[in-house]
Amino acid sequence: MSIWRNVFSLEELNSHFKGTLNGNLGILFTEVGDDFVRATMPVDERTMQPYGLLHGGASVALAETLGSMGAAMCVDRNAYQVVGQEINANHVRAARRGLVTGTARPVHLGGRTHVWGIEIVNSEQKLVCISRLTMAVIKRGALAP
Repeated sequence: MSIWRNVFSLEELNSHFKGTLNGNLGILFTEVGDDFVRATMPVDERTMQPYGLLHGGASVALAETLGSMGAAMCVDRNAYQVVGQEINANHVRAARRGLVTGTARPVHLGGRTHVWGIEIVNSEQKLVCISRLTMAVIKRGALAP
């Protein structure tokens, strides 16, 4: 059974990111399942730190992108919007090249908060980073301009 209230197509998900951090990092949504959303990110000059490894901040950007879009697809978008409240990440393995793939699944879908678990793996399916993201669910228009 699907958890989504509104599902974006992959084309819609990917078109949101032109000219943004996500676009500049090369994040590409690849799959939306019944209870998960998945995207890839290249490990290249855009996402590496000076030692030639995937930058932890790039992993966190991928994790927050996945959890945020997942949360956005779980709420009534006419009445609510979602914003990041807290994120943590454990970097457990270095990535030096290729693509990493992140998969986000909800841990908790409440009326005021969502908690998402995001796992990022390398091309050998070995865990690179595990992250937890808390999203606040707020009434649309509640953010000051």
